[in-house]
Amino acid sequence: MATTKSKGADISTPPKAQTSDDAHGYYDPASAPLIDAKEPTGPIAERWTQRKMDNRLVNPANRRKLDIIIVGTGLAGGAAAATLGEAGYNVKSFCYQDSPRRAHSIAAQGGINASKNYKEDGDSTYRLFYDTVKGGDYRSRESNVYRLAEVSTNIIDQCVAQGVPFAREYGGLLDNRSFGGVQVSRTFYARGQTGQQLLLGAYSALERQVAAGTVSTYTRHEMLELVMVDGKARGIIARDMVTGEIETHLADVVVLASGGYGNVFYLSTNAMGCNVTATWRAHRKGALMANPCYTQIHPTCIPVSGEHQSKLTLMSESLRNDGRIWVPKSQEDCDKDPRDIPEEDRDYYLERIYPAFGNLVPRDIASRQAKNMCDEGRGVGPMVGDFRRGVYLDFADAIARLGKDGIQEKYDNLFDMYERITGEDPYEVPMRIYPAVHYVMGGLWVDYNLQSNIEGLFVTGEANFSDHGANRLGASALMQGLADGYFVLPNTIRDYLADAPFDKIDESHPAVVQARASVEERINTFLSIKGTRSADSYHKELGHIMWEFCGMERSEPGLRKAIDMIRELKREFWSNLKVLGTADSLNQSLEKAGRVADFIELGELMCIDALNRRESCGGHFRAESQTDEGEALRHDDEFAYVAAWEFGGEDGQPTLHKEELTYTAIEMKQRSYK
Repeated sequence: MATTKSKGADISTPPKAQTSDDAHGYYDPASAPLIDAKEPTGPIAERWTQRKMDNRLVNPANRRKLDIIIVGTGLAGGAAAATLGEAGYNVKSFCYQDSPRRAHSIAAQGGINASKNYKEDGDSTYRLFYDTVKGGDYRSRESNVYRLAEVSTNIIDQCVAQGVPFAREYGGLLDNRSFGGVQVSRTFYARGQTGQQLLLGAYSALERQVAAGTVSTYTRHEMLELVMVDGKARGIIARDMVTGEIETHLADVVVLASGGYGNVFYLSTNAMGCNVTATWRAHRKGALMANPCYTQIHPTCIPVSGEHQSKLTLMSESLRNDGRIWVPKSQEDCDKDPRDIPEEDRDYYLERIYPAFGNLVPRDIASRQAKNMCDEGRGVGPMVGDFRRGVYLDFADAIARLGKDGIQEKYDNLFDMYERITGEDPYEVPMRIYPAVHYVMGGLWVDYNLQSNIEGLFVTGEANFSDHGANRLGASALMQGLADGYFVLPNTIRDYLADAPFDKIDESHPAVVQARASVEERINTFLSIKGTRSADSYHKELGHIMWEFCGMERSEPGLRKAIDMIRELKREFWSNLKVLGTADSLNQSLEKAGRVADFIELGELMCIDALNRRESCGGHFRAESQTDEGEALRHDDEFAYVAAWEFGGEDGQPTLHKEELTYTAIEMKQRSYK
């Protein structure tokens, strides 16, 4: 039996063989459980404090001798680079955008959660913890989630000190609003630009360290390989996207903060450049990929309008505070102007089905019910294919209650964006919305210290799996990114760096040479295929497969079919890809080829993960597993675990490692928002 050990995890890999546990025949099971060796014990409210005390220190003089690479400059990466630079480490910060402040965190709209209890409505650290675990359908780690809730209040203080212009009440106090899955107001916001304002705060802190000389930024650089020496992460191979030059960058530790992989579905709310390559390259080097099938379907997006689209647009979940969601009761009314449909002929279905939470149910439930309404033939808007893919989000009652000025003060930039895209005035007619892929809860496996099973490789923000379970509550993404960057990673990475000094390596080291050669060989392969299809065409086909068979609803026959289709697509890709241009200059066709190749491999693993998880949980509805009322039905006796996948090689099968989930501070039970 081959065994791989690190300070953050203990994984055992058995010989490649079929067993009775391997029912599907698509993967190999590990013989021993995956253990997070860094997870604290004891009372949950004391675990993070104890971990900070247990983690070793690095004195200021030694910090100046240590090099850290951080890939990604969103909230997690930008905050980490600023904080570690401030601490005195030598930081190299990489992003593929032309500026760190163009990272995708800028697109987040609605807000950031924190348990300040400013509204005196019963909020607390424990309630934020409870809501997050429940919202994730009891598939997240309780220690990580409690830590997230605990540090949430510090984030707000940090950002206010940076000058982030949070909305304020008349008396000057910070304002709050509600998001889905909760019954308190804990979401801090800056109109519909919260992500942008928070990122500007992190960017200003980062630029301060650039000026101080502790941080060096490398824009328009894409990580294409992880450098490993003696089983430890020691650097990256990156491509200068402007000149085409392949560069080697070495360090004592590598941090991936490269975001999520929602663009595997082709159509998503993510920026077009968002990709999985940084984390997938690490996965192929041995980093475990955890819960890859857990993707967030956001209920409040502008619907698909046709085959021409390459991106979808998010409308903030905050709109559900005042907007009411409905569809006509009768299919015959779906063609009508919504203003001509009387109140008694409207079905406010979320308020009807879930009276306790109404329009503020969690995202997965709101998304699934919108799909159900459209599947029944009661969708609204233009026909796209065989369906009308839309439901109404109506502000008529809110405008009557608050006045148009009151709605403008809260949401005007969102209303303006909707009108510019659709040509419809949401002050006059209801918005049309439909679910779309938005965020991923899966990512590289990390221990409590945010270290992957590869020593020296840390993963933060959306790039790791750790905090959200099977569904993310709204306004929690910004919370996790800043918590990891400002408060968690700086406290945990020092425990690893306390073992320094590490052996010095240079570009002549055989492992470094091999990593660089593999990148150059891959690029040359893309350019030499000289087929007939673009990378974009393969990406679009993959997206159709993923949405149809591994989207909001999955089934065993559908997932098996999807795996076969993706494998055939992969064979076609590597034999018929057409990449224009050369490797030694700006070449977006080449960039896309590498990203799509990784998406195809990821898509197959996502379907295998979904096939293994024979339960419905969060937004992941297995047709074979539902209650009599059509709600998601978990199977805690079989699937209360993190599924962490080990790369199986080019032609091998992935190995499934299971980290069991245990709850000591919260009761695991069937979710209800009724």
